[in-house]
Amino acid sequence: MKFGIVFFPTVGPADKPAPQYFDEALRLVDLAEELGFDHVKMVEHYFFAYGGYSPDPVTFLAAAAGRTRRVRLGTSATIPAFQHPVKLAGKLAMLDALSGGRVDAAFGRAFLPDEFKAFGIPIDESKDRFTEGVEAVKRLWAEEDVVVEGRFHRFGPVTLLPRPVQDPHPPVFVTTARSAESCAEAGRAGHHLQTVPNVMSTEELQSRLAVYRAEWAASGRTPGTEQIHFSYPCVVSEDGDSARTKGRLDDDRNTAAIRAAVASWETTRSSAYPGYEKLVEATRTSHFEGKLAQNKLLIGAPDQVRAQLEQIAEWFGDDITISLGVHSGHLSFEDAATTMRLMAEQVIPKLSAAR
Repeated sequence: MKFGIVFFPTVGPADKPAPQYFDEALRLVDLAEELGFDHVKMVEHYFFAYGGYSPDPVTFLAAAAGRTRRVRLGTSATIPAFQHPVKLAGKLAMLDALSGGRVDAAFGRAFLPDEFKAFGIPIDESKDRFTEGVEAVKRLWAEEDVVVEGRFHRFGPVTLLPRPVQDPHPPVFVTTARSAESCAEAGRAGHHLQTVPNVMSTEELQSRLAVYRAEWAASGRTPGTEQIHFSYPCVVSEDGDSARTKGRLDDDRNTAAIRAAVASWETTRSSAYPGYEKLVEATRTSHFEGKLAQNKLLIGAPDQVRAQLEQIAEWFGDDITISLGVHSGHLSFEDAATTMRLMAEQVIPKLSAAR
């Protein structure tokens, strides 16, 4: 297993001012570099406490690039539907140049009706916009005199500057939350995979990974070269009871933030998002103890979290990469730093030694 950290703020001005959150997050980036974590990531969302402090992950990652030399920098994920592909490709290529070729570019469809409404984009177009946008970005990175004649964008011939450092382009990930077909399409296209185990059962996720890995291999790619990233909220303390108390608070606040963000699904229906009208009810029936028991949260003393990770490796394979959500903004900087240090010093080395 590899381990990194992912930032998914779920705070607003009444909870923590944005400058304070970003200062704390960048100090944790420094710590990730120091402790040998594989990557840092930042999400893209708008308007709500649910991710709204990060409308542009590339801006945050550029700041992270300037204070690190080793750790990889990942979007988690950026949304092609909300940006022109020339703009998106250029921003990510510039970040790759600034960081010396350390970008992992993850793309997502988005799923909040209010975000689509604000951008004036029909939510039913999200899948087609995603597919067209990702393909255009990849071509702009790898080709010259690019001409795009798509449904949503028509331009060219253009040659993007700057060129990405990584050849032919940064690793491309797609983020999927619920769809088995999205996993299959990612495998066929040769895209790496990001997902959140919290949104489906263990059996559903195992099935989706089997489909993804099979399609990756069937497309002629070497099995085992695919990258699979999982994101888990994580609170670790020397005292397990203290970790659970803090983890419960963080999870309750995170759940409240997503409940507010998905509220419009009560009155929205889209063939592109079957079943999403059930999201509001799912947030009402989501409980900390149940998620912890199912290893959907990594919370406890070091030995307890190590046991969770050993079970996760048994379920999904020990070749996966784990992104640790250590700082949504509700707990202190010191709590997040403690989690990272205990993971790096007491959890990960023992996990590696045991396998």
